Amino acid sequence: MRTYALLSAIAISLLALDARADEAPAPEAAPPLTFKEHFVLESGRLPVRPAAPGLVSVQVHGELQFRGLGYSDVPLQPRLGAAPGEGASLGSKGRMVQWLRLKPVFQYSDKLKIVGELDVPVGMAAGQTTTLVSAALDNYEELAWYGVRPRQLYVEYQSPIGLLRAGQQASHWGMGLLANDGDHPSLFGDYRRGALVERLLFATRPLGRDKPLVVALAGDLVFQDRLASLFKDIPIGVTPADELGATAGPKVGRTRALQAVAAARWEGKSFDLGIYGVYRHQSRTTQATDALSPFDEYLEAGIVDVAGKFNAPVPGSSSFVFGEFEAAYIAGTTNYLRNIELVQAGKTESLRSWGGAARLGAVHVASPNKGAFGDLVLAVEYGFATGDADPYDGVTRRFTLDQNHNVGLVLFDHVLAWKTARSATIAQDPRVTYRPAPGLEFASSEGGIFGTTYVNPTLVVRPRRWLDVKGGIVVAQTTADLVDPFQVGALGRYANYEGASSKKQDLGVEFDTGVDARFPVYTGFVFQVGAEAGVFFPGGAFADANGKQMDTQFLVNSRLGLQF
Repeated sequence: MRTYALLSAIAISLLALDARADEAPAPEAAPPLTFKEHFVLESGRLPVRPAAPGLVSVQVHGELQFRGLGYSDVPLQPRLGAAPGEGASLGSKGRMVQWLRLKPVFQYSDKLKIVGELDVPVGMAAGQTTTLVSAALDNYEELAWYGVRPRQLYVEYQSPIGLLRAGQQASHWGMGLLANDGDHPSLFGDYRRGALVERLLFATRPLGRDKPLVVALAGDLVFQDRLASLFKDIPIGVTPADELGATAGPKVGRTRALQAVAAARWEGKSFDLGIYGVYRHQSRTTQATDALSPFDEYLEAGIVDVAGKFNAPVPGSSSFVFGEFEAAYIAGTTNYLRNIELVQAGKTESLRSWGGAARLGAVHVASPNKGAFGDLVLAVEYGFATGDADPYDGVTRRFTLDQNHNVGLVLFDHVLAWKTARSATIAQDPRVTYRPAPGLEFASSEGGIFGTTYVNPTLVVRPRRWLDVKGGIVVAQTTADLVDPFQVGALGRYANYEGASSKKQDLGVEFDTGVDARFPVYTGFVFQVGAEAGVFFPGGAFADANGKQMDTQFLVNSRLGLQF
């Protein structure tokens, strides 16, 4: 009887345990995986910690970066009358550049913020200097590692009705095709300079603090961008007189560029869509021949830019699809660019150009429950920028994307950047013309994409969050005849940068690859090391008058940095 009683007690206890197990709450489900920007591009940057209400905080972030570059000596058009072989290339095969970017941030509670940003020192520390490309802003014609570039210093106040910001700021919108702050990392290449403005900005959410609609208004005095510089006098054209053996010419006054900006953006949980409008007026005083013949040059333009992005989970997997786009149209008038016919008729040059880009991709996420990161990223970008087959027909159609929108390493940032810089430089040769044609300041692309349509598929394999193995292909062709302004203005012939027919539009194919690694070395410090390389196979647009194709071009970039 005791045995049966014991068994009965055990059975009752087990049943009770089962009943309690049935009544126990189920474990909480893991929160749904949400898309993060770092799934696509890991930069190693450390975010600014938000300020606690009622407290003061001071943080200093930034980076120290070194780049060692080796590259092919790009063949370039020599100046007229040069000895055989003299100045027939860039004259440089390698350089080392560095920059230290400091970003101090002062915060009081969650209402007041003071932000600074300064590059010091910055410049070329070692390597071979270039030849006859001083029309480029970053021409590396001399060693100058000690540069100082003030970037930002502004005050931001979060009021009950919106955000007010005043001071020098970096301007950025959408994919950065037109307004780019020069501080957004890209898969290949590096960022530099950027659009800097003295800005008074007010942004608010008119439908309510928690609603997705943001409206912003701003007034700008341009500090520096591709078209204007607030603090620098330049000679007519942009080339130092002694480089071409000329005497100093008349001076051009400082460019004053004013902008009015209005933007509206819908910031949804998984998509953004916005429109950005700019009215720009810039002017400067110059001289026709000497101080007795002054006149004003001006540019007036209106810009409409639409941009958006989205992401969406792939059902049944730890993956996302994502995409973004931007398209801009520019219309206006200017006498910065002009020809004899326009001057005689009392007319001005018209501006009519447009461009855009779209990117679509997918990313698979590893460790979705903890420390999630994107371990496989596949994307493709398509871009378009109008070209100008006739620089002297009274309409400027060339659209140039910002130099910080990087696509590949070689074609745009190396080959075309130096070919346009050489063209703009030698067109000011006093043996060609006493007074350079107006508008040469804008002929150098500075590495920006212009007059081109391209396709750029890329792949990133990330076996660990700290390690990237990357690759990409660039296939490009021109959207109009590839015309060298020097060939037209100085020699009177519509030819490409090699002096041959401008009708061929095949720019060529580029292959890029690289490895990047990021290692936390101490609390608040991330060490970066990597290398990337590109090989460019030129197309028919780079053939000379004899039909000879330009040699294969390459660039290797070794990367060493510290984020803090």
